Amino acid sequence: MTGWKEMKRDELERQFSPSQWSHRMAADEVIQAHRASLTEGTQKARTVAQTLFNVPYGEGEGERVDVYVPSSPPPDLPLVIYIHGGYWQFLSKEESGFMAVPLVPRGIAVVAVDYDIAPKGNMDLMVSQVRRSVASIVQQYANISGVYLCGHSAGAQLAAMVLCTDWSQYNVTPNIKGAFLVSGVYDLLPIISTYVNDPLKMTKEDALRNSPGQLVSQLKTFSAGCEIVVAVAQHDSPEFRRQSLEYFKVLRKSVAIQRSMQVPFIEAAESLFLVSQALKSSGLKVSFEDVPNTDHFNVIEQLVDEDYYLTQLLLKMIRRGAGAPGISV
Repeated sequence: MTGWKEMKRDELERQFSPSQWSHRMAADEVIQAHRASLTEGTQKARTVAQTLFNVPYGEGEGERVDVYVPSSPPPDLPLVIYIHGGYWQFLSKEESGFMAVPLVPRGIAVVAVDYDIAPKGNMDLMVSQVRRSVASIVQQYANISGVYLCGHSAGAQLAAMVLCTDWSQYNVTPNIKGAFLVSGVYDLLPIISTYVNDPLKMTKEDALRNSPGQLVSQLKTFSAGCEIVVAVAQHDSPEFRRQSLEYFKVLRKSVAIQRSMQVPFIEAAESLFLVSQALKSSGLKVSFEDVPNTDHFNVIEQLVDEDYYLTQLLLKMIRRGAGAPGISV
């Protein structure tokens, strides 16, 4: 495929239009169905969990979270923080509680984060807000056994930026044990020239400063013990798929350089499975998941289903990280 720098604007915009690549329905239909699916899942979540709505993490009107808690929470409570997608300009926490449906009955709390989407919020503000939301949640709930981030699309970029945070300025160090980064954008430079940037108004400097692919050394410094899953849909666009794989590879390369003596075969590994095993043995727990028969939208929608592959993967991660008897996986 032609590199993004050689693409004409119309092709670049098509690459960053996930609805154009769905195998299930037309572009307008898949967007409407996505919002409806997330809303339905969130409404169901509110029937299976104790809920706290609009809990502030800052003074801004948009700086609120919704909290979904088990009716009988275990003494050590695993916490999943979900950061919604929507290209930094759509959706909100009101459609973002759906993961509570399979998780809360298993003794896991879920938090859905709001942030100021564009044009009200810019990229620097959004990154600051999600970081502050994590710090605030951890400070408010002392019995958290571990924090697990999950972000979709734009939310995956924001979750990855959380992993790069120097927490010393927040007077707290969240115990982030895992992160699910689903169909994310890890290099913001290509979108500067697309319609996506119209409300964001990012400069090149803004994009570089907020691109997780540029901040791997910070991630390794501040989230060294975190287990990371980089997931992408089979029917994501080639550019979305490239970004997910390249982000995984840059994590791999970073470890390969640093640990070349301990893991001499990592650069030669052709299998993603072997690469993942190499990363685990080196101390950085990273894996790549190419999720079959999914598009950009239902790859995250299906996390409402306890039998979905990524749901089971998340539950296993939490079981490994939390070790809490109250979790049923």
